Amino acid sequence: MNNINRHAAKMPLLSGTDVATKRAELTLYFNQTWVLYESLFDTINADEAYFIRPEPLRHPLIFYFGHTATFFINKLILGKFIKSRIDNHIESICAVGVDEMSWDDLNTEHYDWPSVSQVKDYRDTVKALINQMIEEMPLTLPIKPDSLAWVILMGIEHERIHLETSSVIMRMLPFRFLHQDSLKQDNIWAACPYTAEAPTNAFVGVAATTVTLGKPASDETYGWDNEYGSKTVAVEAFNAGKYLVSNQEFMAFVEDNGYQTTQYWDEEGRNWLSFSQATMPRFWFKRNNQYYQRNLLEEIKLPLNWPVEVNHLEAKAFCHWKSQQTSSHIRLPTEPEWACLRTQLEQNLPDWAEAPGNINLEYFASPCPVDKFATGELFDVIGNVWQWTQSPFDGLSGFKVHPLYDDFSTPTFDGKHNLIKGGSWISTGNLAQKHSRYAFRRHFFQHAGFRYVQTDSSEIPIEKVNGFEENPAVAEQLELHYSDLKNNSDLQDDLSDKKFPISLENYAVSCVKACLSHFDQPESCRVLDLGCSVGRSSFELATHFGHVDAIDFTARLIQHAFGLQEQGESRYTIKTEGEIMAFKDINITEHPYNDIKHKVNFSQGDACNLKPRYTGYDLILCNNLLEQMYNPELFLTTIDQRLNTQGCLVLTSCYDWADENTSGKWLGGVKVNGENFTSLDGLKQLLGDRFELIETQDIPFVLKRSARKYQFNNAQMSVWRLKAGE
Repeated sequence: MNNINRHAAKMPLLSGTDVATKRAELTLYFNQTWVLYESLFDTINADEAYFIRPEPLRHPLIFYFGHTATFFINKLILGKFIKSRIDNHIESICAVGVDEMSWDDLNTEHYDWPSVSQVKDYRDTVKALINQMIEEMPLTLPIKPDSLAWVILMGIEHERIHLETSSVIMRMLPFRFLHQDSLKQDNIWAACPYTAEAPTNAFVGVAATTVTLGKPASDETYGWDNEYGSKTVAVEAFNAGKYLVSNQEFMAFVEDNGYQTTQYWDEEGRNWLSFSQATMPRFWFKRNNQYYQRNLLEEIKLPLNWPVEVNHLEAKAFCHWKSQQTSSHIRLPTEPEWACLRTQLEQNLPDWAEAPGNINLEYFASPCPVDKFATGELFDVIGNVWQWTQSPFDGLSGFKVHPLYDDFSTPTFDGKHNLIKGGSWISTGNLAQKHSRYAFRRHFFQHAGFRYVQTDSSEIPIEKVNGFEENPAVAEQLELHYSDLKNNSDLQDDLSDKKFPISLENYAVSCVKACLSHFDQPESCRVLDLGCSVGRSSFELATHFGHVDAIDFTARLIQHAFGLQEQGESRYTIKTEGEIMAFKDINITEHPYNDIKHKVNFSQGDACNLKPRYTGYDLILCNNLLEQMYNPELFLTTIDQRLNTQGCLVLTSCYDWADENTSGKWLGGVKVNGENFTSLDGLKQLLGDRFELIETQDIPFVLKRSARKYQFNNAQMSVWRLKAGE
């Protein structure tokens, strides 16, 4: 069992004057994080526990045990800091998590998990590699987002996030799977021993003020993309709860039939109640008419003076009940209101000698009494448990994704995720920072509770999440795929009006029509749509074929496909000229796609390293993807293993090879022995022994860059049929 120093290394600053000292700090921080993470899993006493799913909406623990190590490798591959993988299978199956797009996203039949010993060996190999890279990498100060050191910090902070999320899942494991000696008070995973009656909550007045949200670019600590940018908000005066809502205060809601009284719950809350059949908080239970609470490693009588831990829906229902009980306006705080409370605490993680709250694992491996850590008149401004806010998650003005992690924040800018603030007892590193911004689906359980506020008005000062996609490359794809479904400016009409020299059918529709000509009974066939982008080809395929698995590597693209599948609409902006933007809307609810969208399974994935379950297809469509792959030859030499006998591989490409994508691994467009060697020559050379080339044809398409600027492209489609016996 690992014993970890509670006051171990803090996150290093990005700045400094001595490279050798900074390198040592990074080494210490990486290894301390690695050992801390493994020490959490050391509390498990049986390999079986890694493969059960105590939380049905999350992966089993074996995924999280391997995921943080595979994250390092996948980001280093993507950033071209390393050239080869360590274990294709583990790096595929442990690559992408799940953020509960619905109640039942996960299908256990889709996963061929590695053994615990395999993951341990893999982690050891990755650990040695990262230590070597820290020792040998070029390092200049301050550390900037485009450097290898930043990517390593990204991996470290990512592991600290999963230290916390994994502990929530472990809190649901049966006790027989856990080492009880972890409860000793000298162990880092020992819980708080102090319980008593809860203090009576009261209000503390907060004066009207103006706050500016956002982490300054000059800040000397690592930050995630959503933290940067800024937003200045005028906050009206309000009253804040002196304490976090305690178990005892929440119990009054439970015993007043709060979970059974639907008027306290909004529609989303009522749907969750129907699904979950909840009658009390997730970590409470009753035995012999006595309330108990499940902590990480033990069950104890309900600690009345500890903060209650609930999801956003429960917290919001409590506030509705409390409003009725007090005949006043009580709700959750907004992010700016929470920021007003946080300004009362000057300290930040790099500055404190000892944490001013139950945070950073400096005190207990559990919550503690709500009246233990004071900041002025308020308690638990930070730490103990995360605090739900009323604010949906969104980027601040100036938000930009990091190119190596484009799906950290953007998939959650959907109006379905709410901010949590302040950190919990197990929040370390970036999670414990002043500017940290994390969000979860409202039905999600974290080590999270809440503080309520009282205001003079029933109105909630929440700005609507900006649902318009502003990234030009993504908007360009939405315009290409769905222009003929919009009620406003149609790309084909644009081209006609401007006397463009050719008439074009929708590109995705054209590609699918060409595929259909090779199938007599497509309704019985399974299709893999690789590089599905924003999903038009996937929906079009599903109108003709029996089932479609659609995969794209870029989360910011595929999230629009998800959005169209779930909500039926997506929005984006596209440049007209200069700073003038056109606002576009796509809606498929009145289109036939709405009736077949259930036949498509969208996933994020790497075409060069697909999960084993993606096999048994009659058609694989790979649309304009070859020139985007880091190893197209690897893809083509293995893709036949995923096709049924006589199955078709359909490739489209403009053969626009560029070293920044394929690292020089072009299939053609080169001279061989002084003669021209085209990309089609390369395809024939790679595929000819296993496939028969059926046909080639040109499929043109136009990308709209602005009102008066278009890019004409002419993709070559090649259709290959897998030879019998292959």
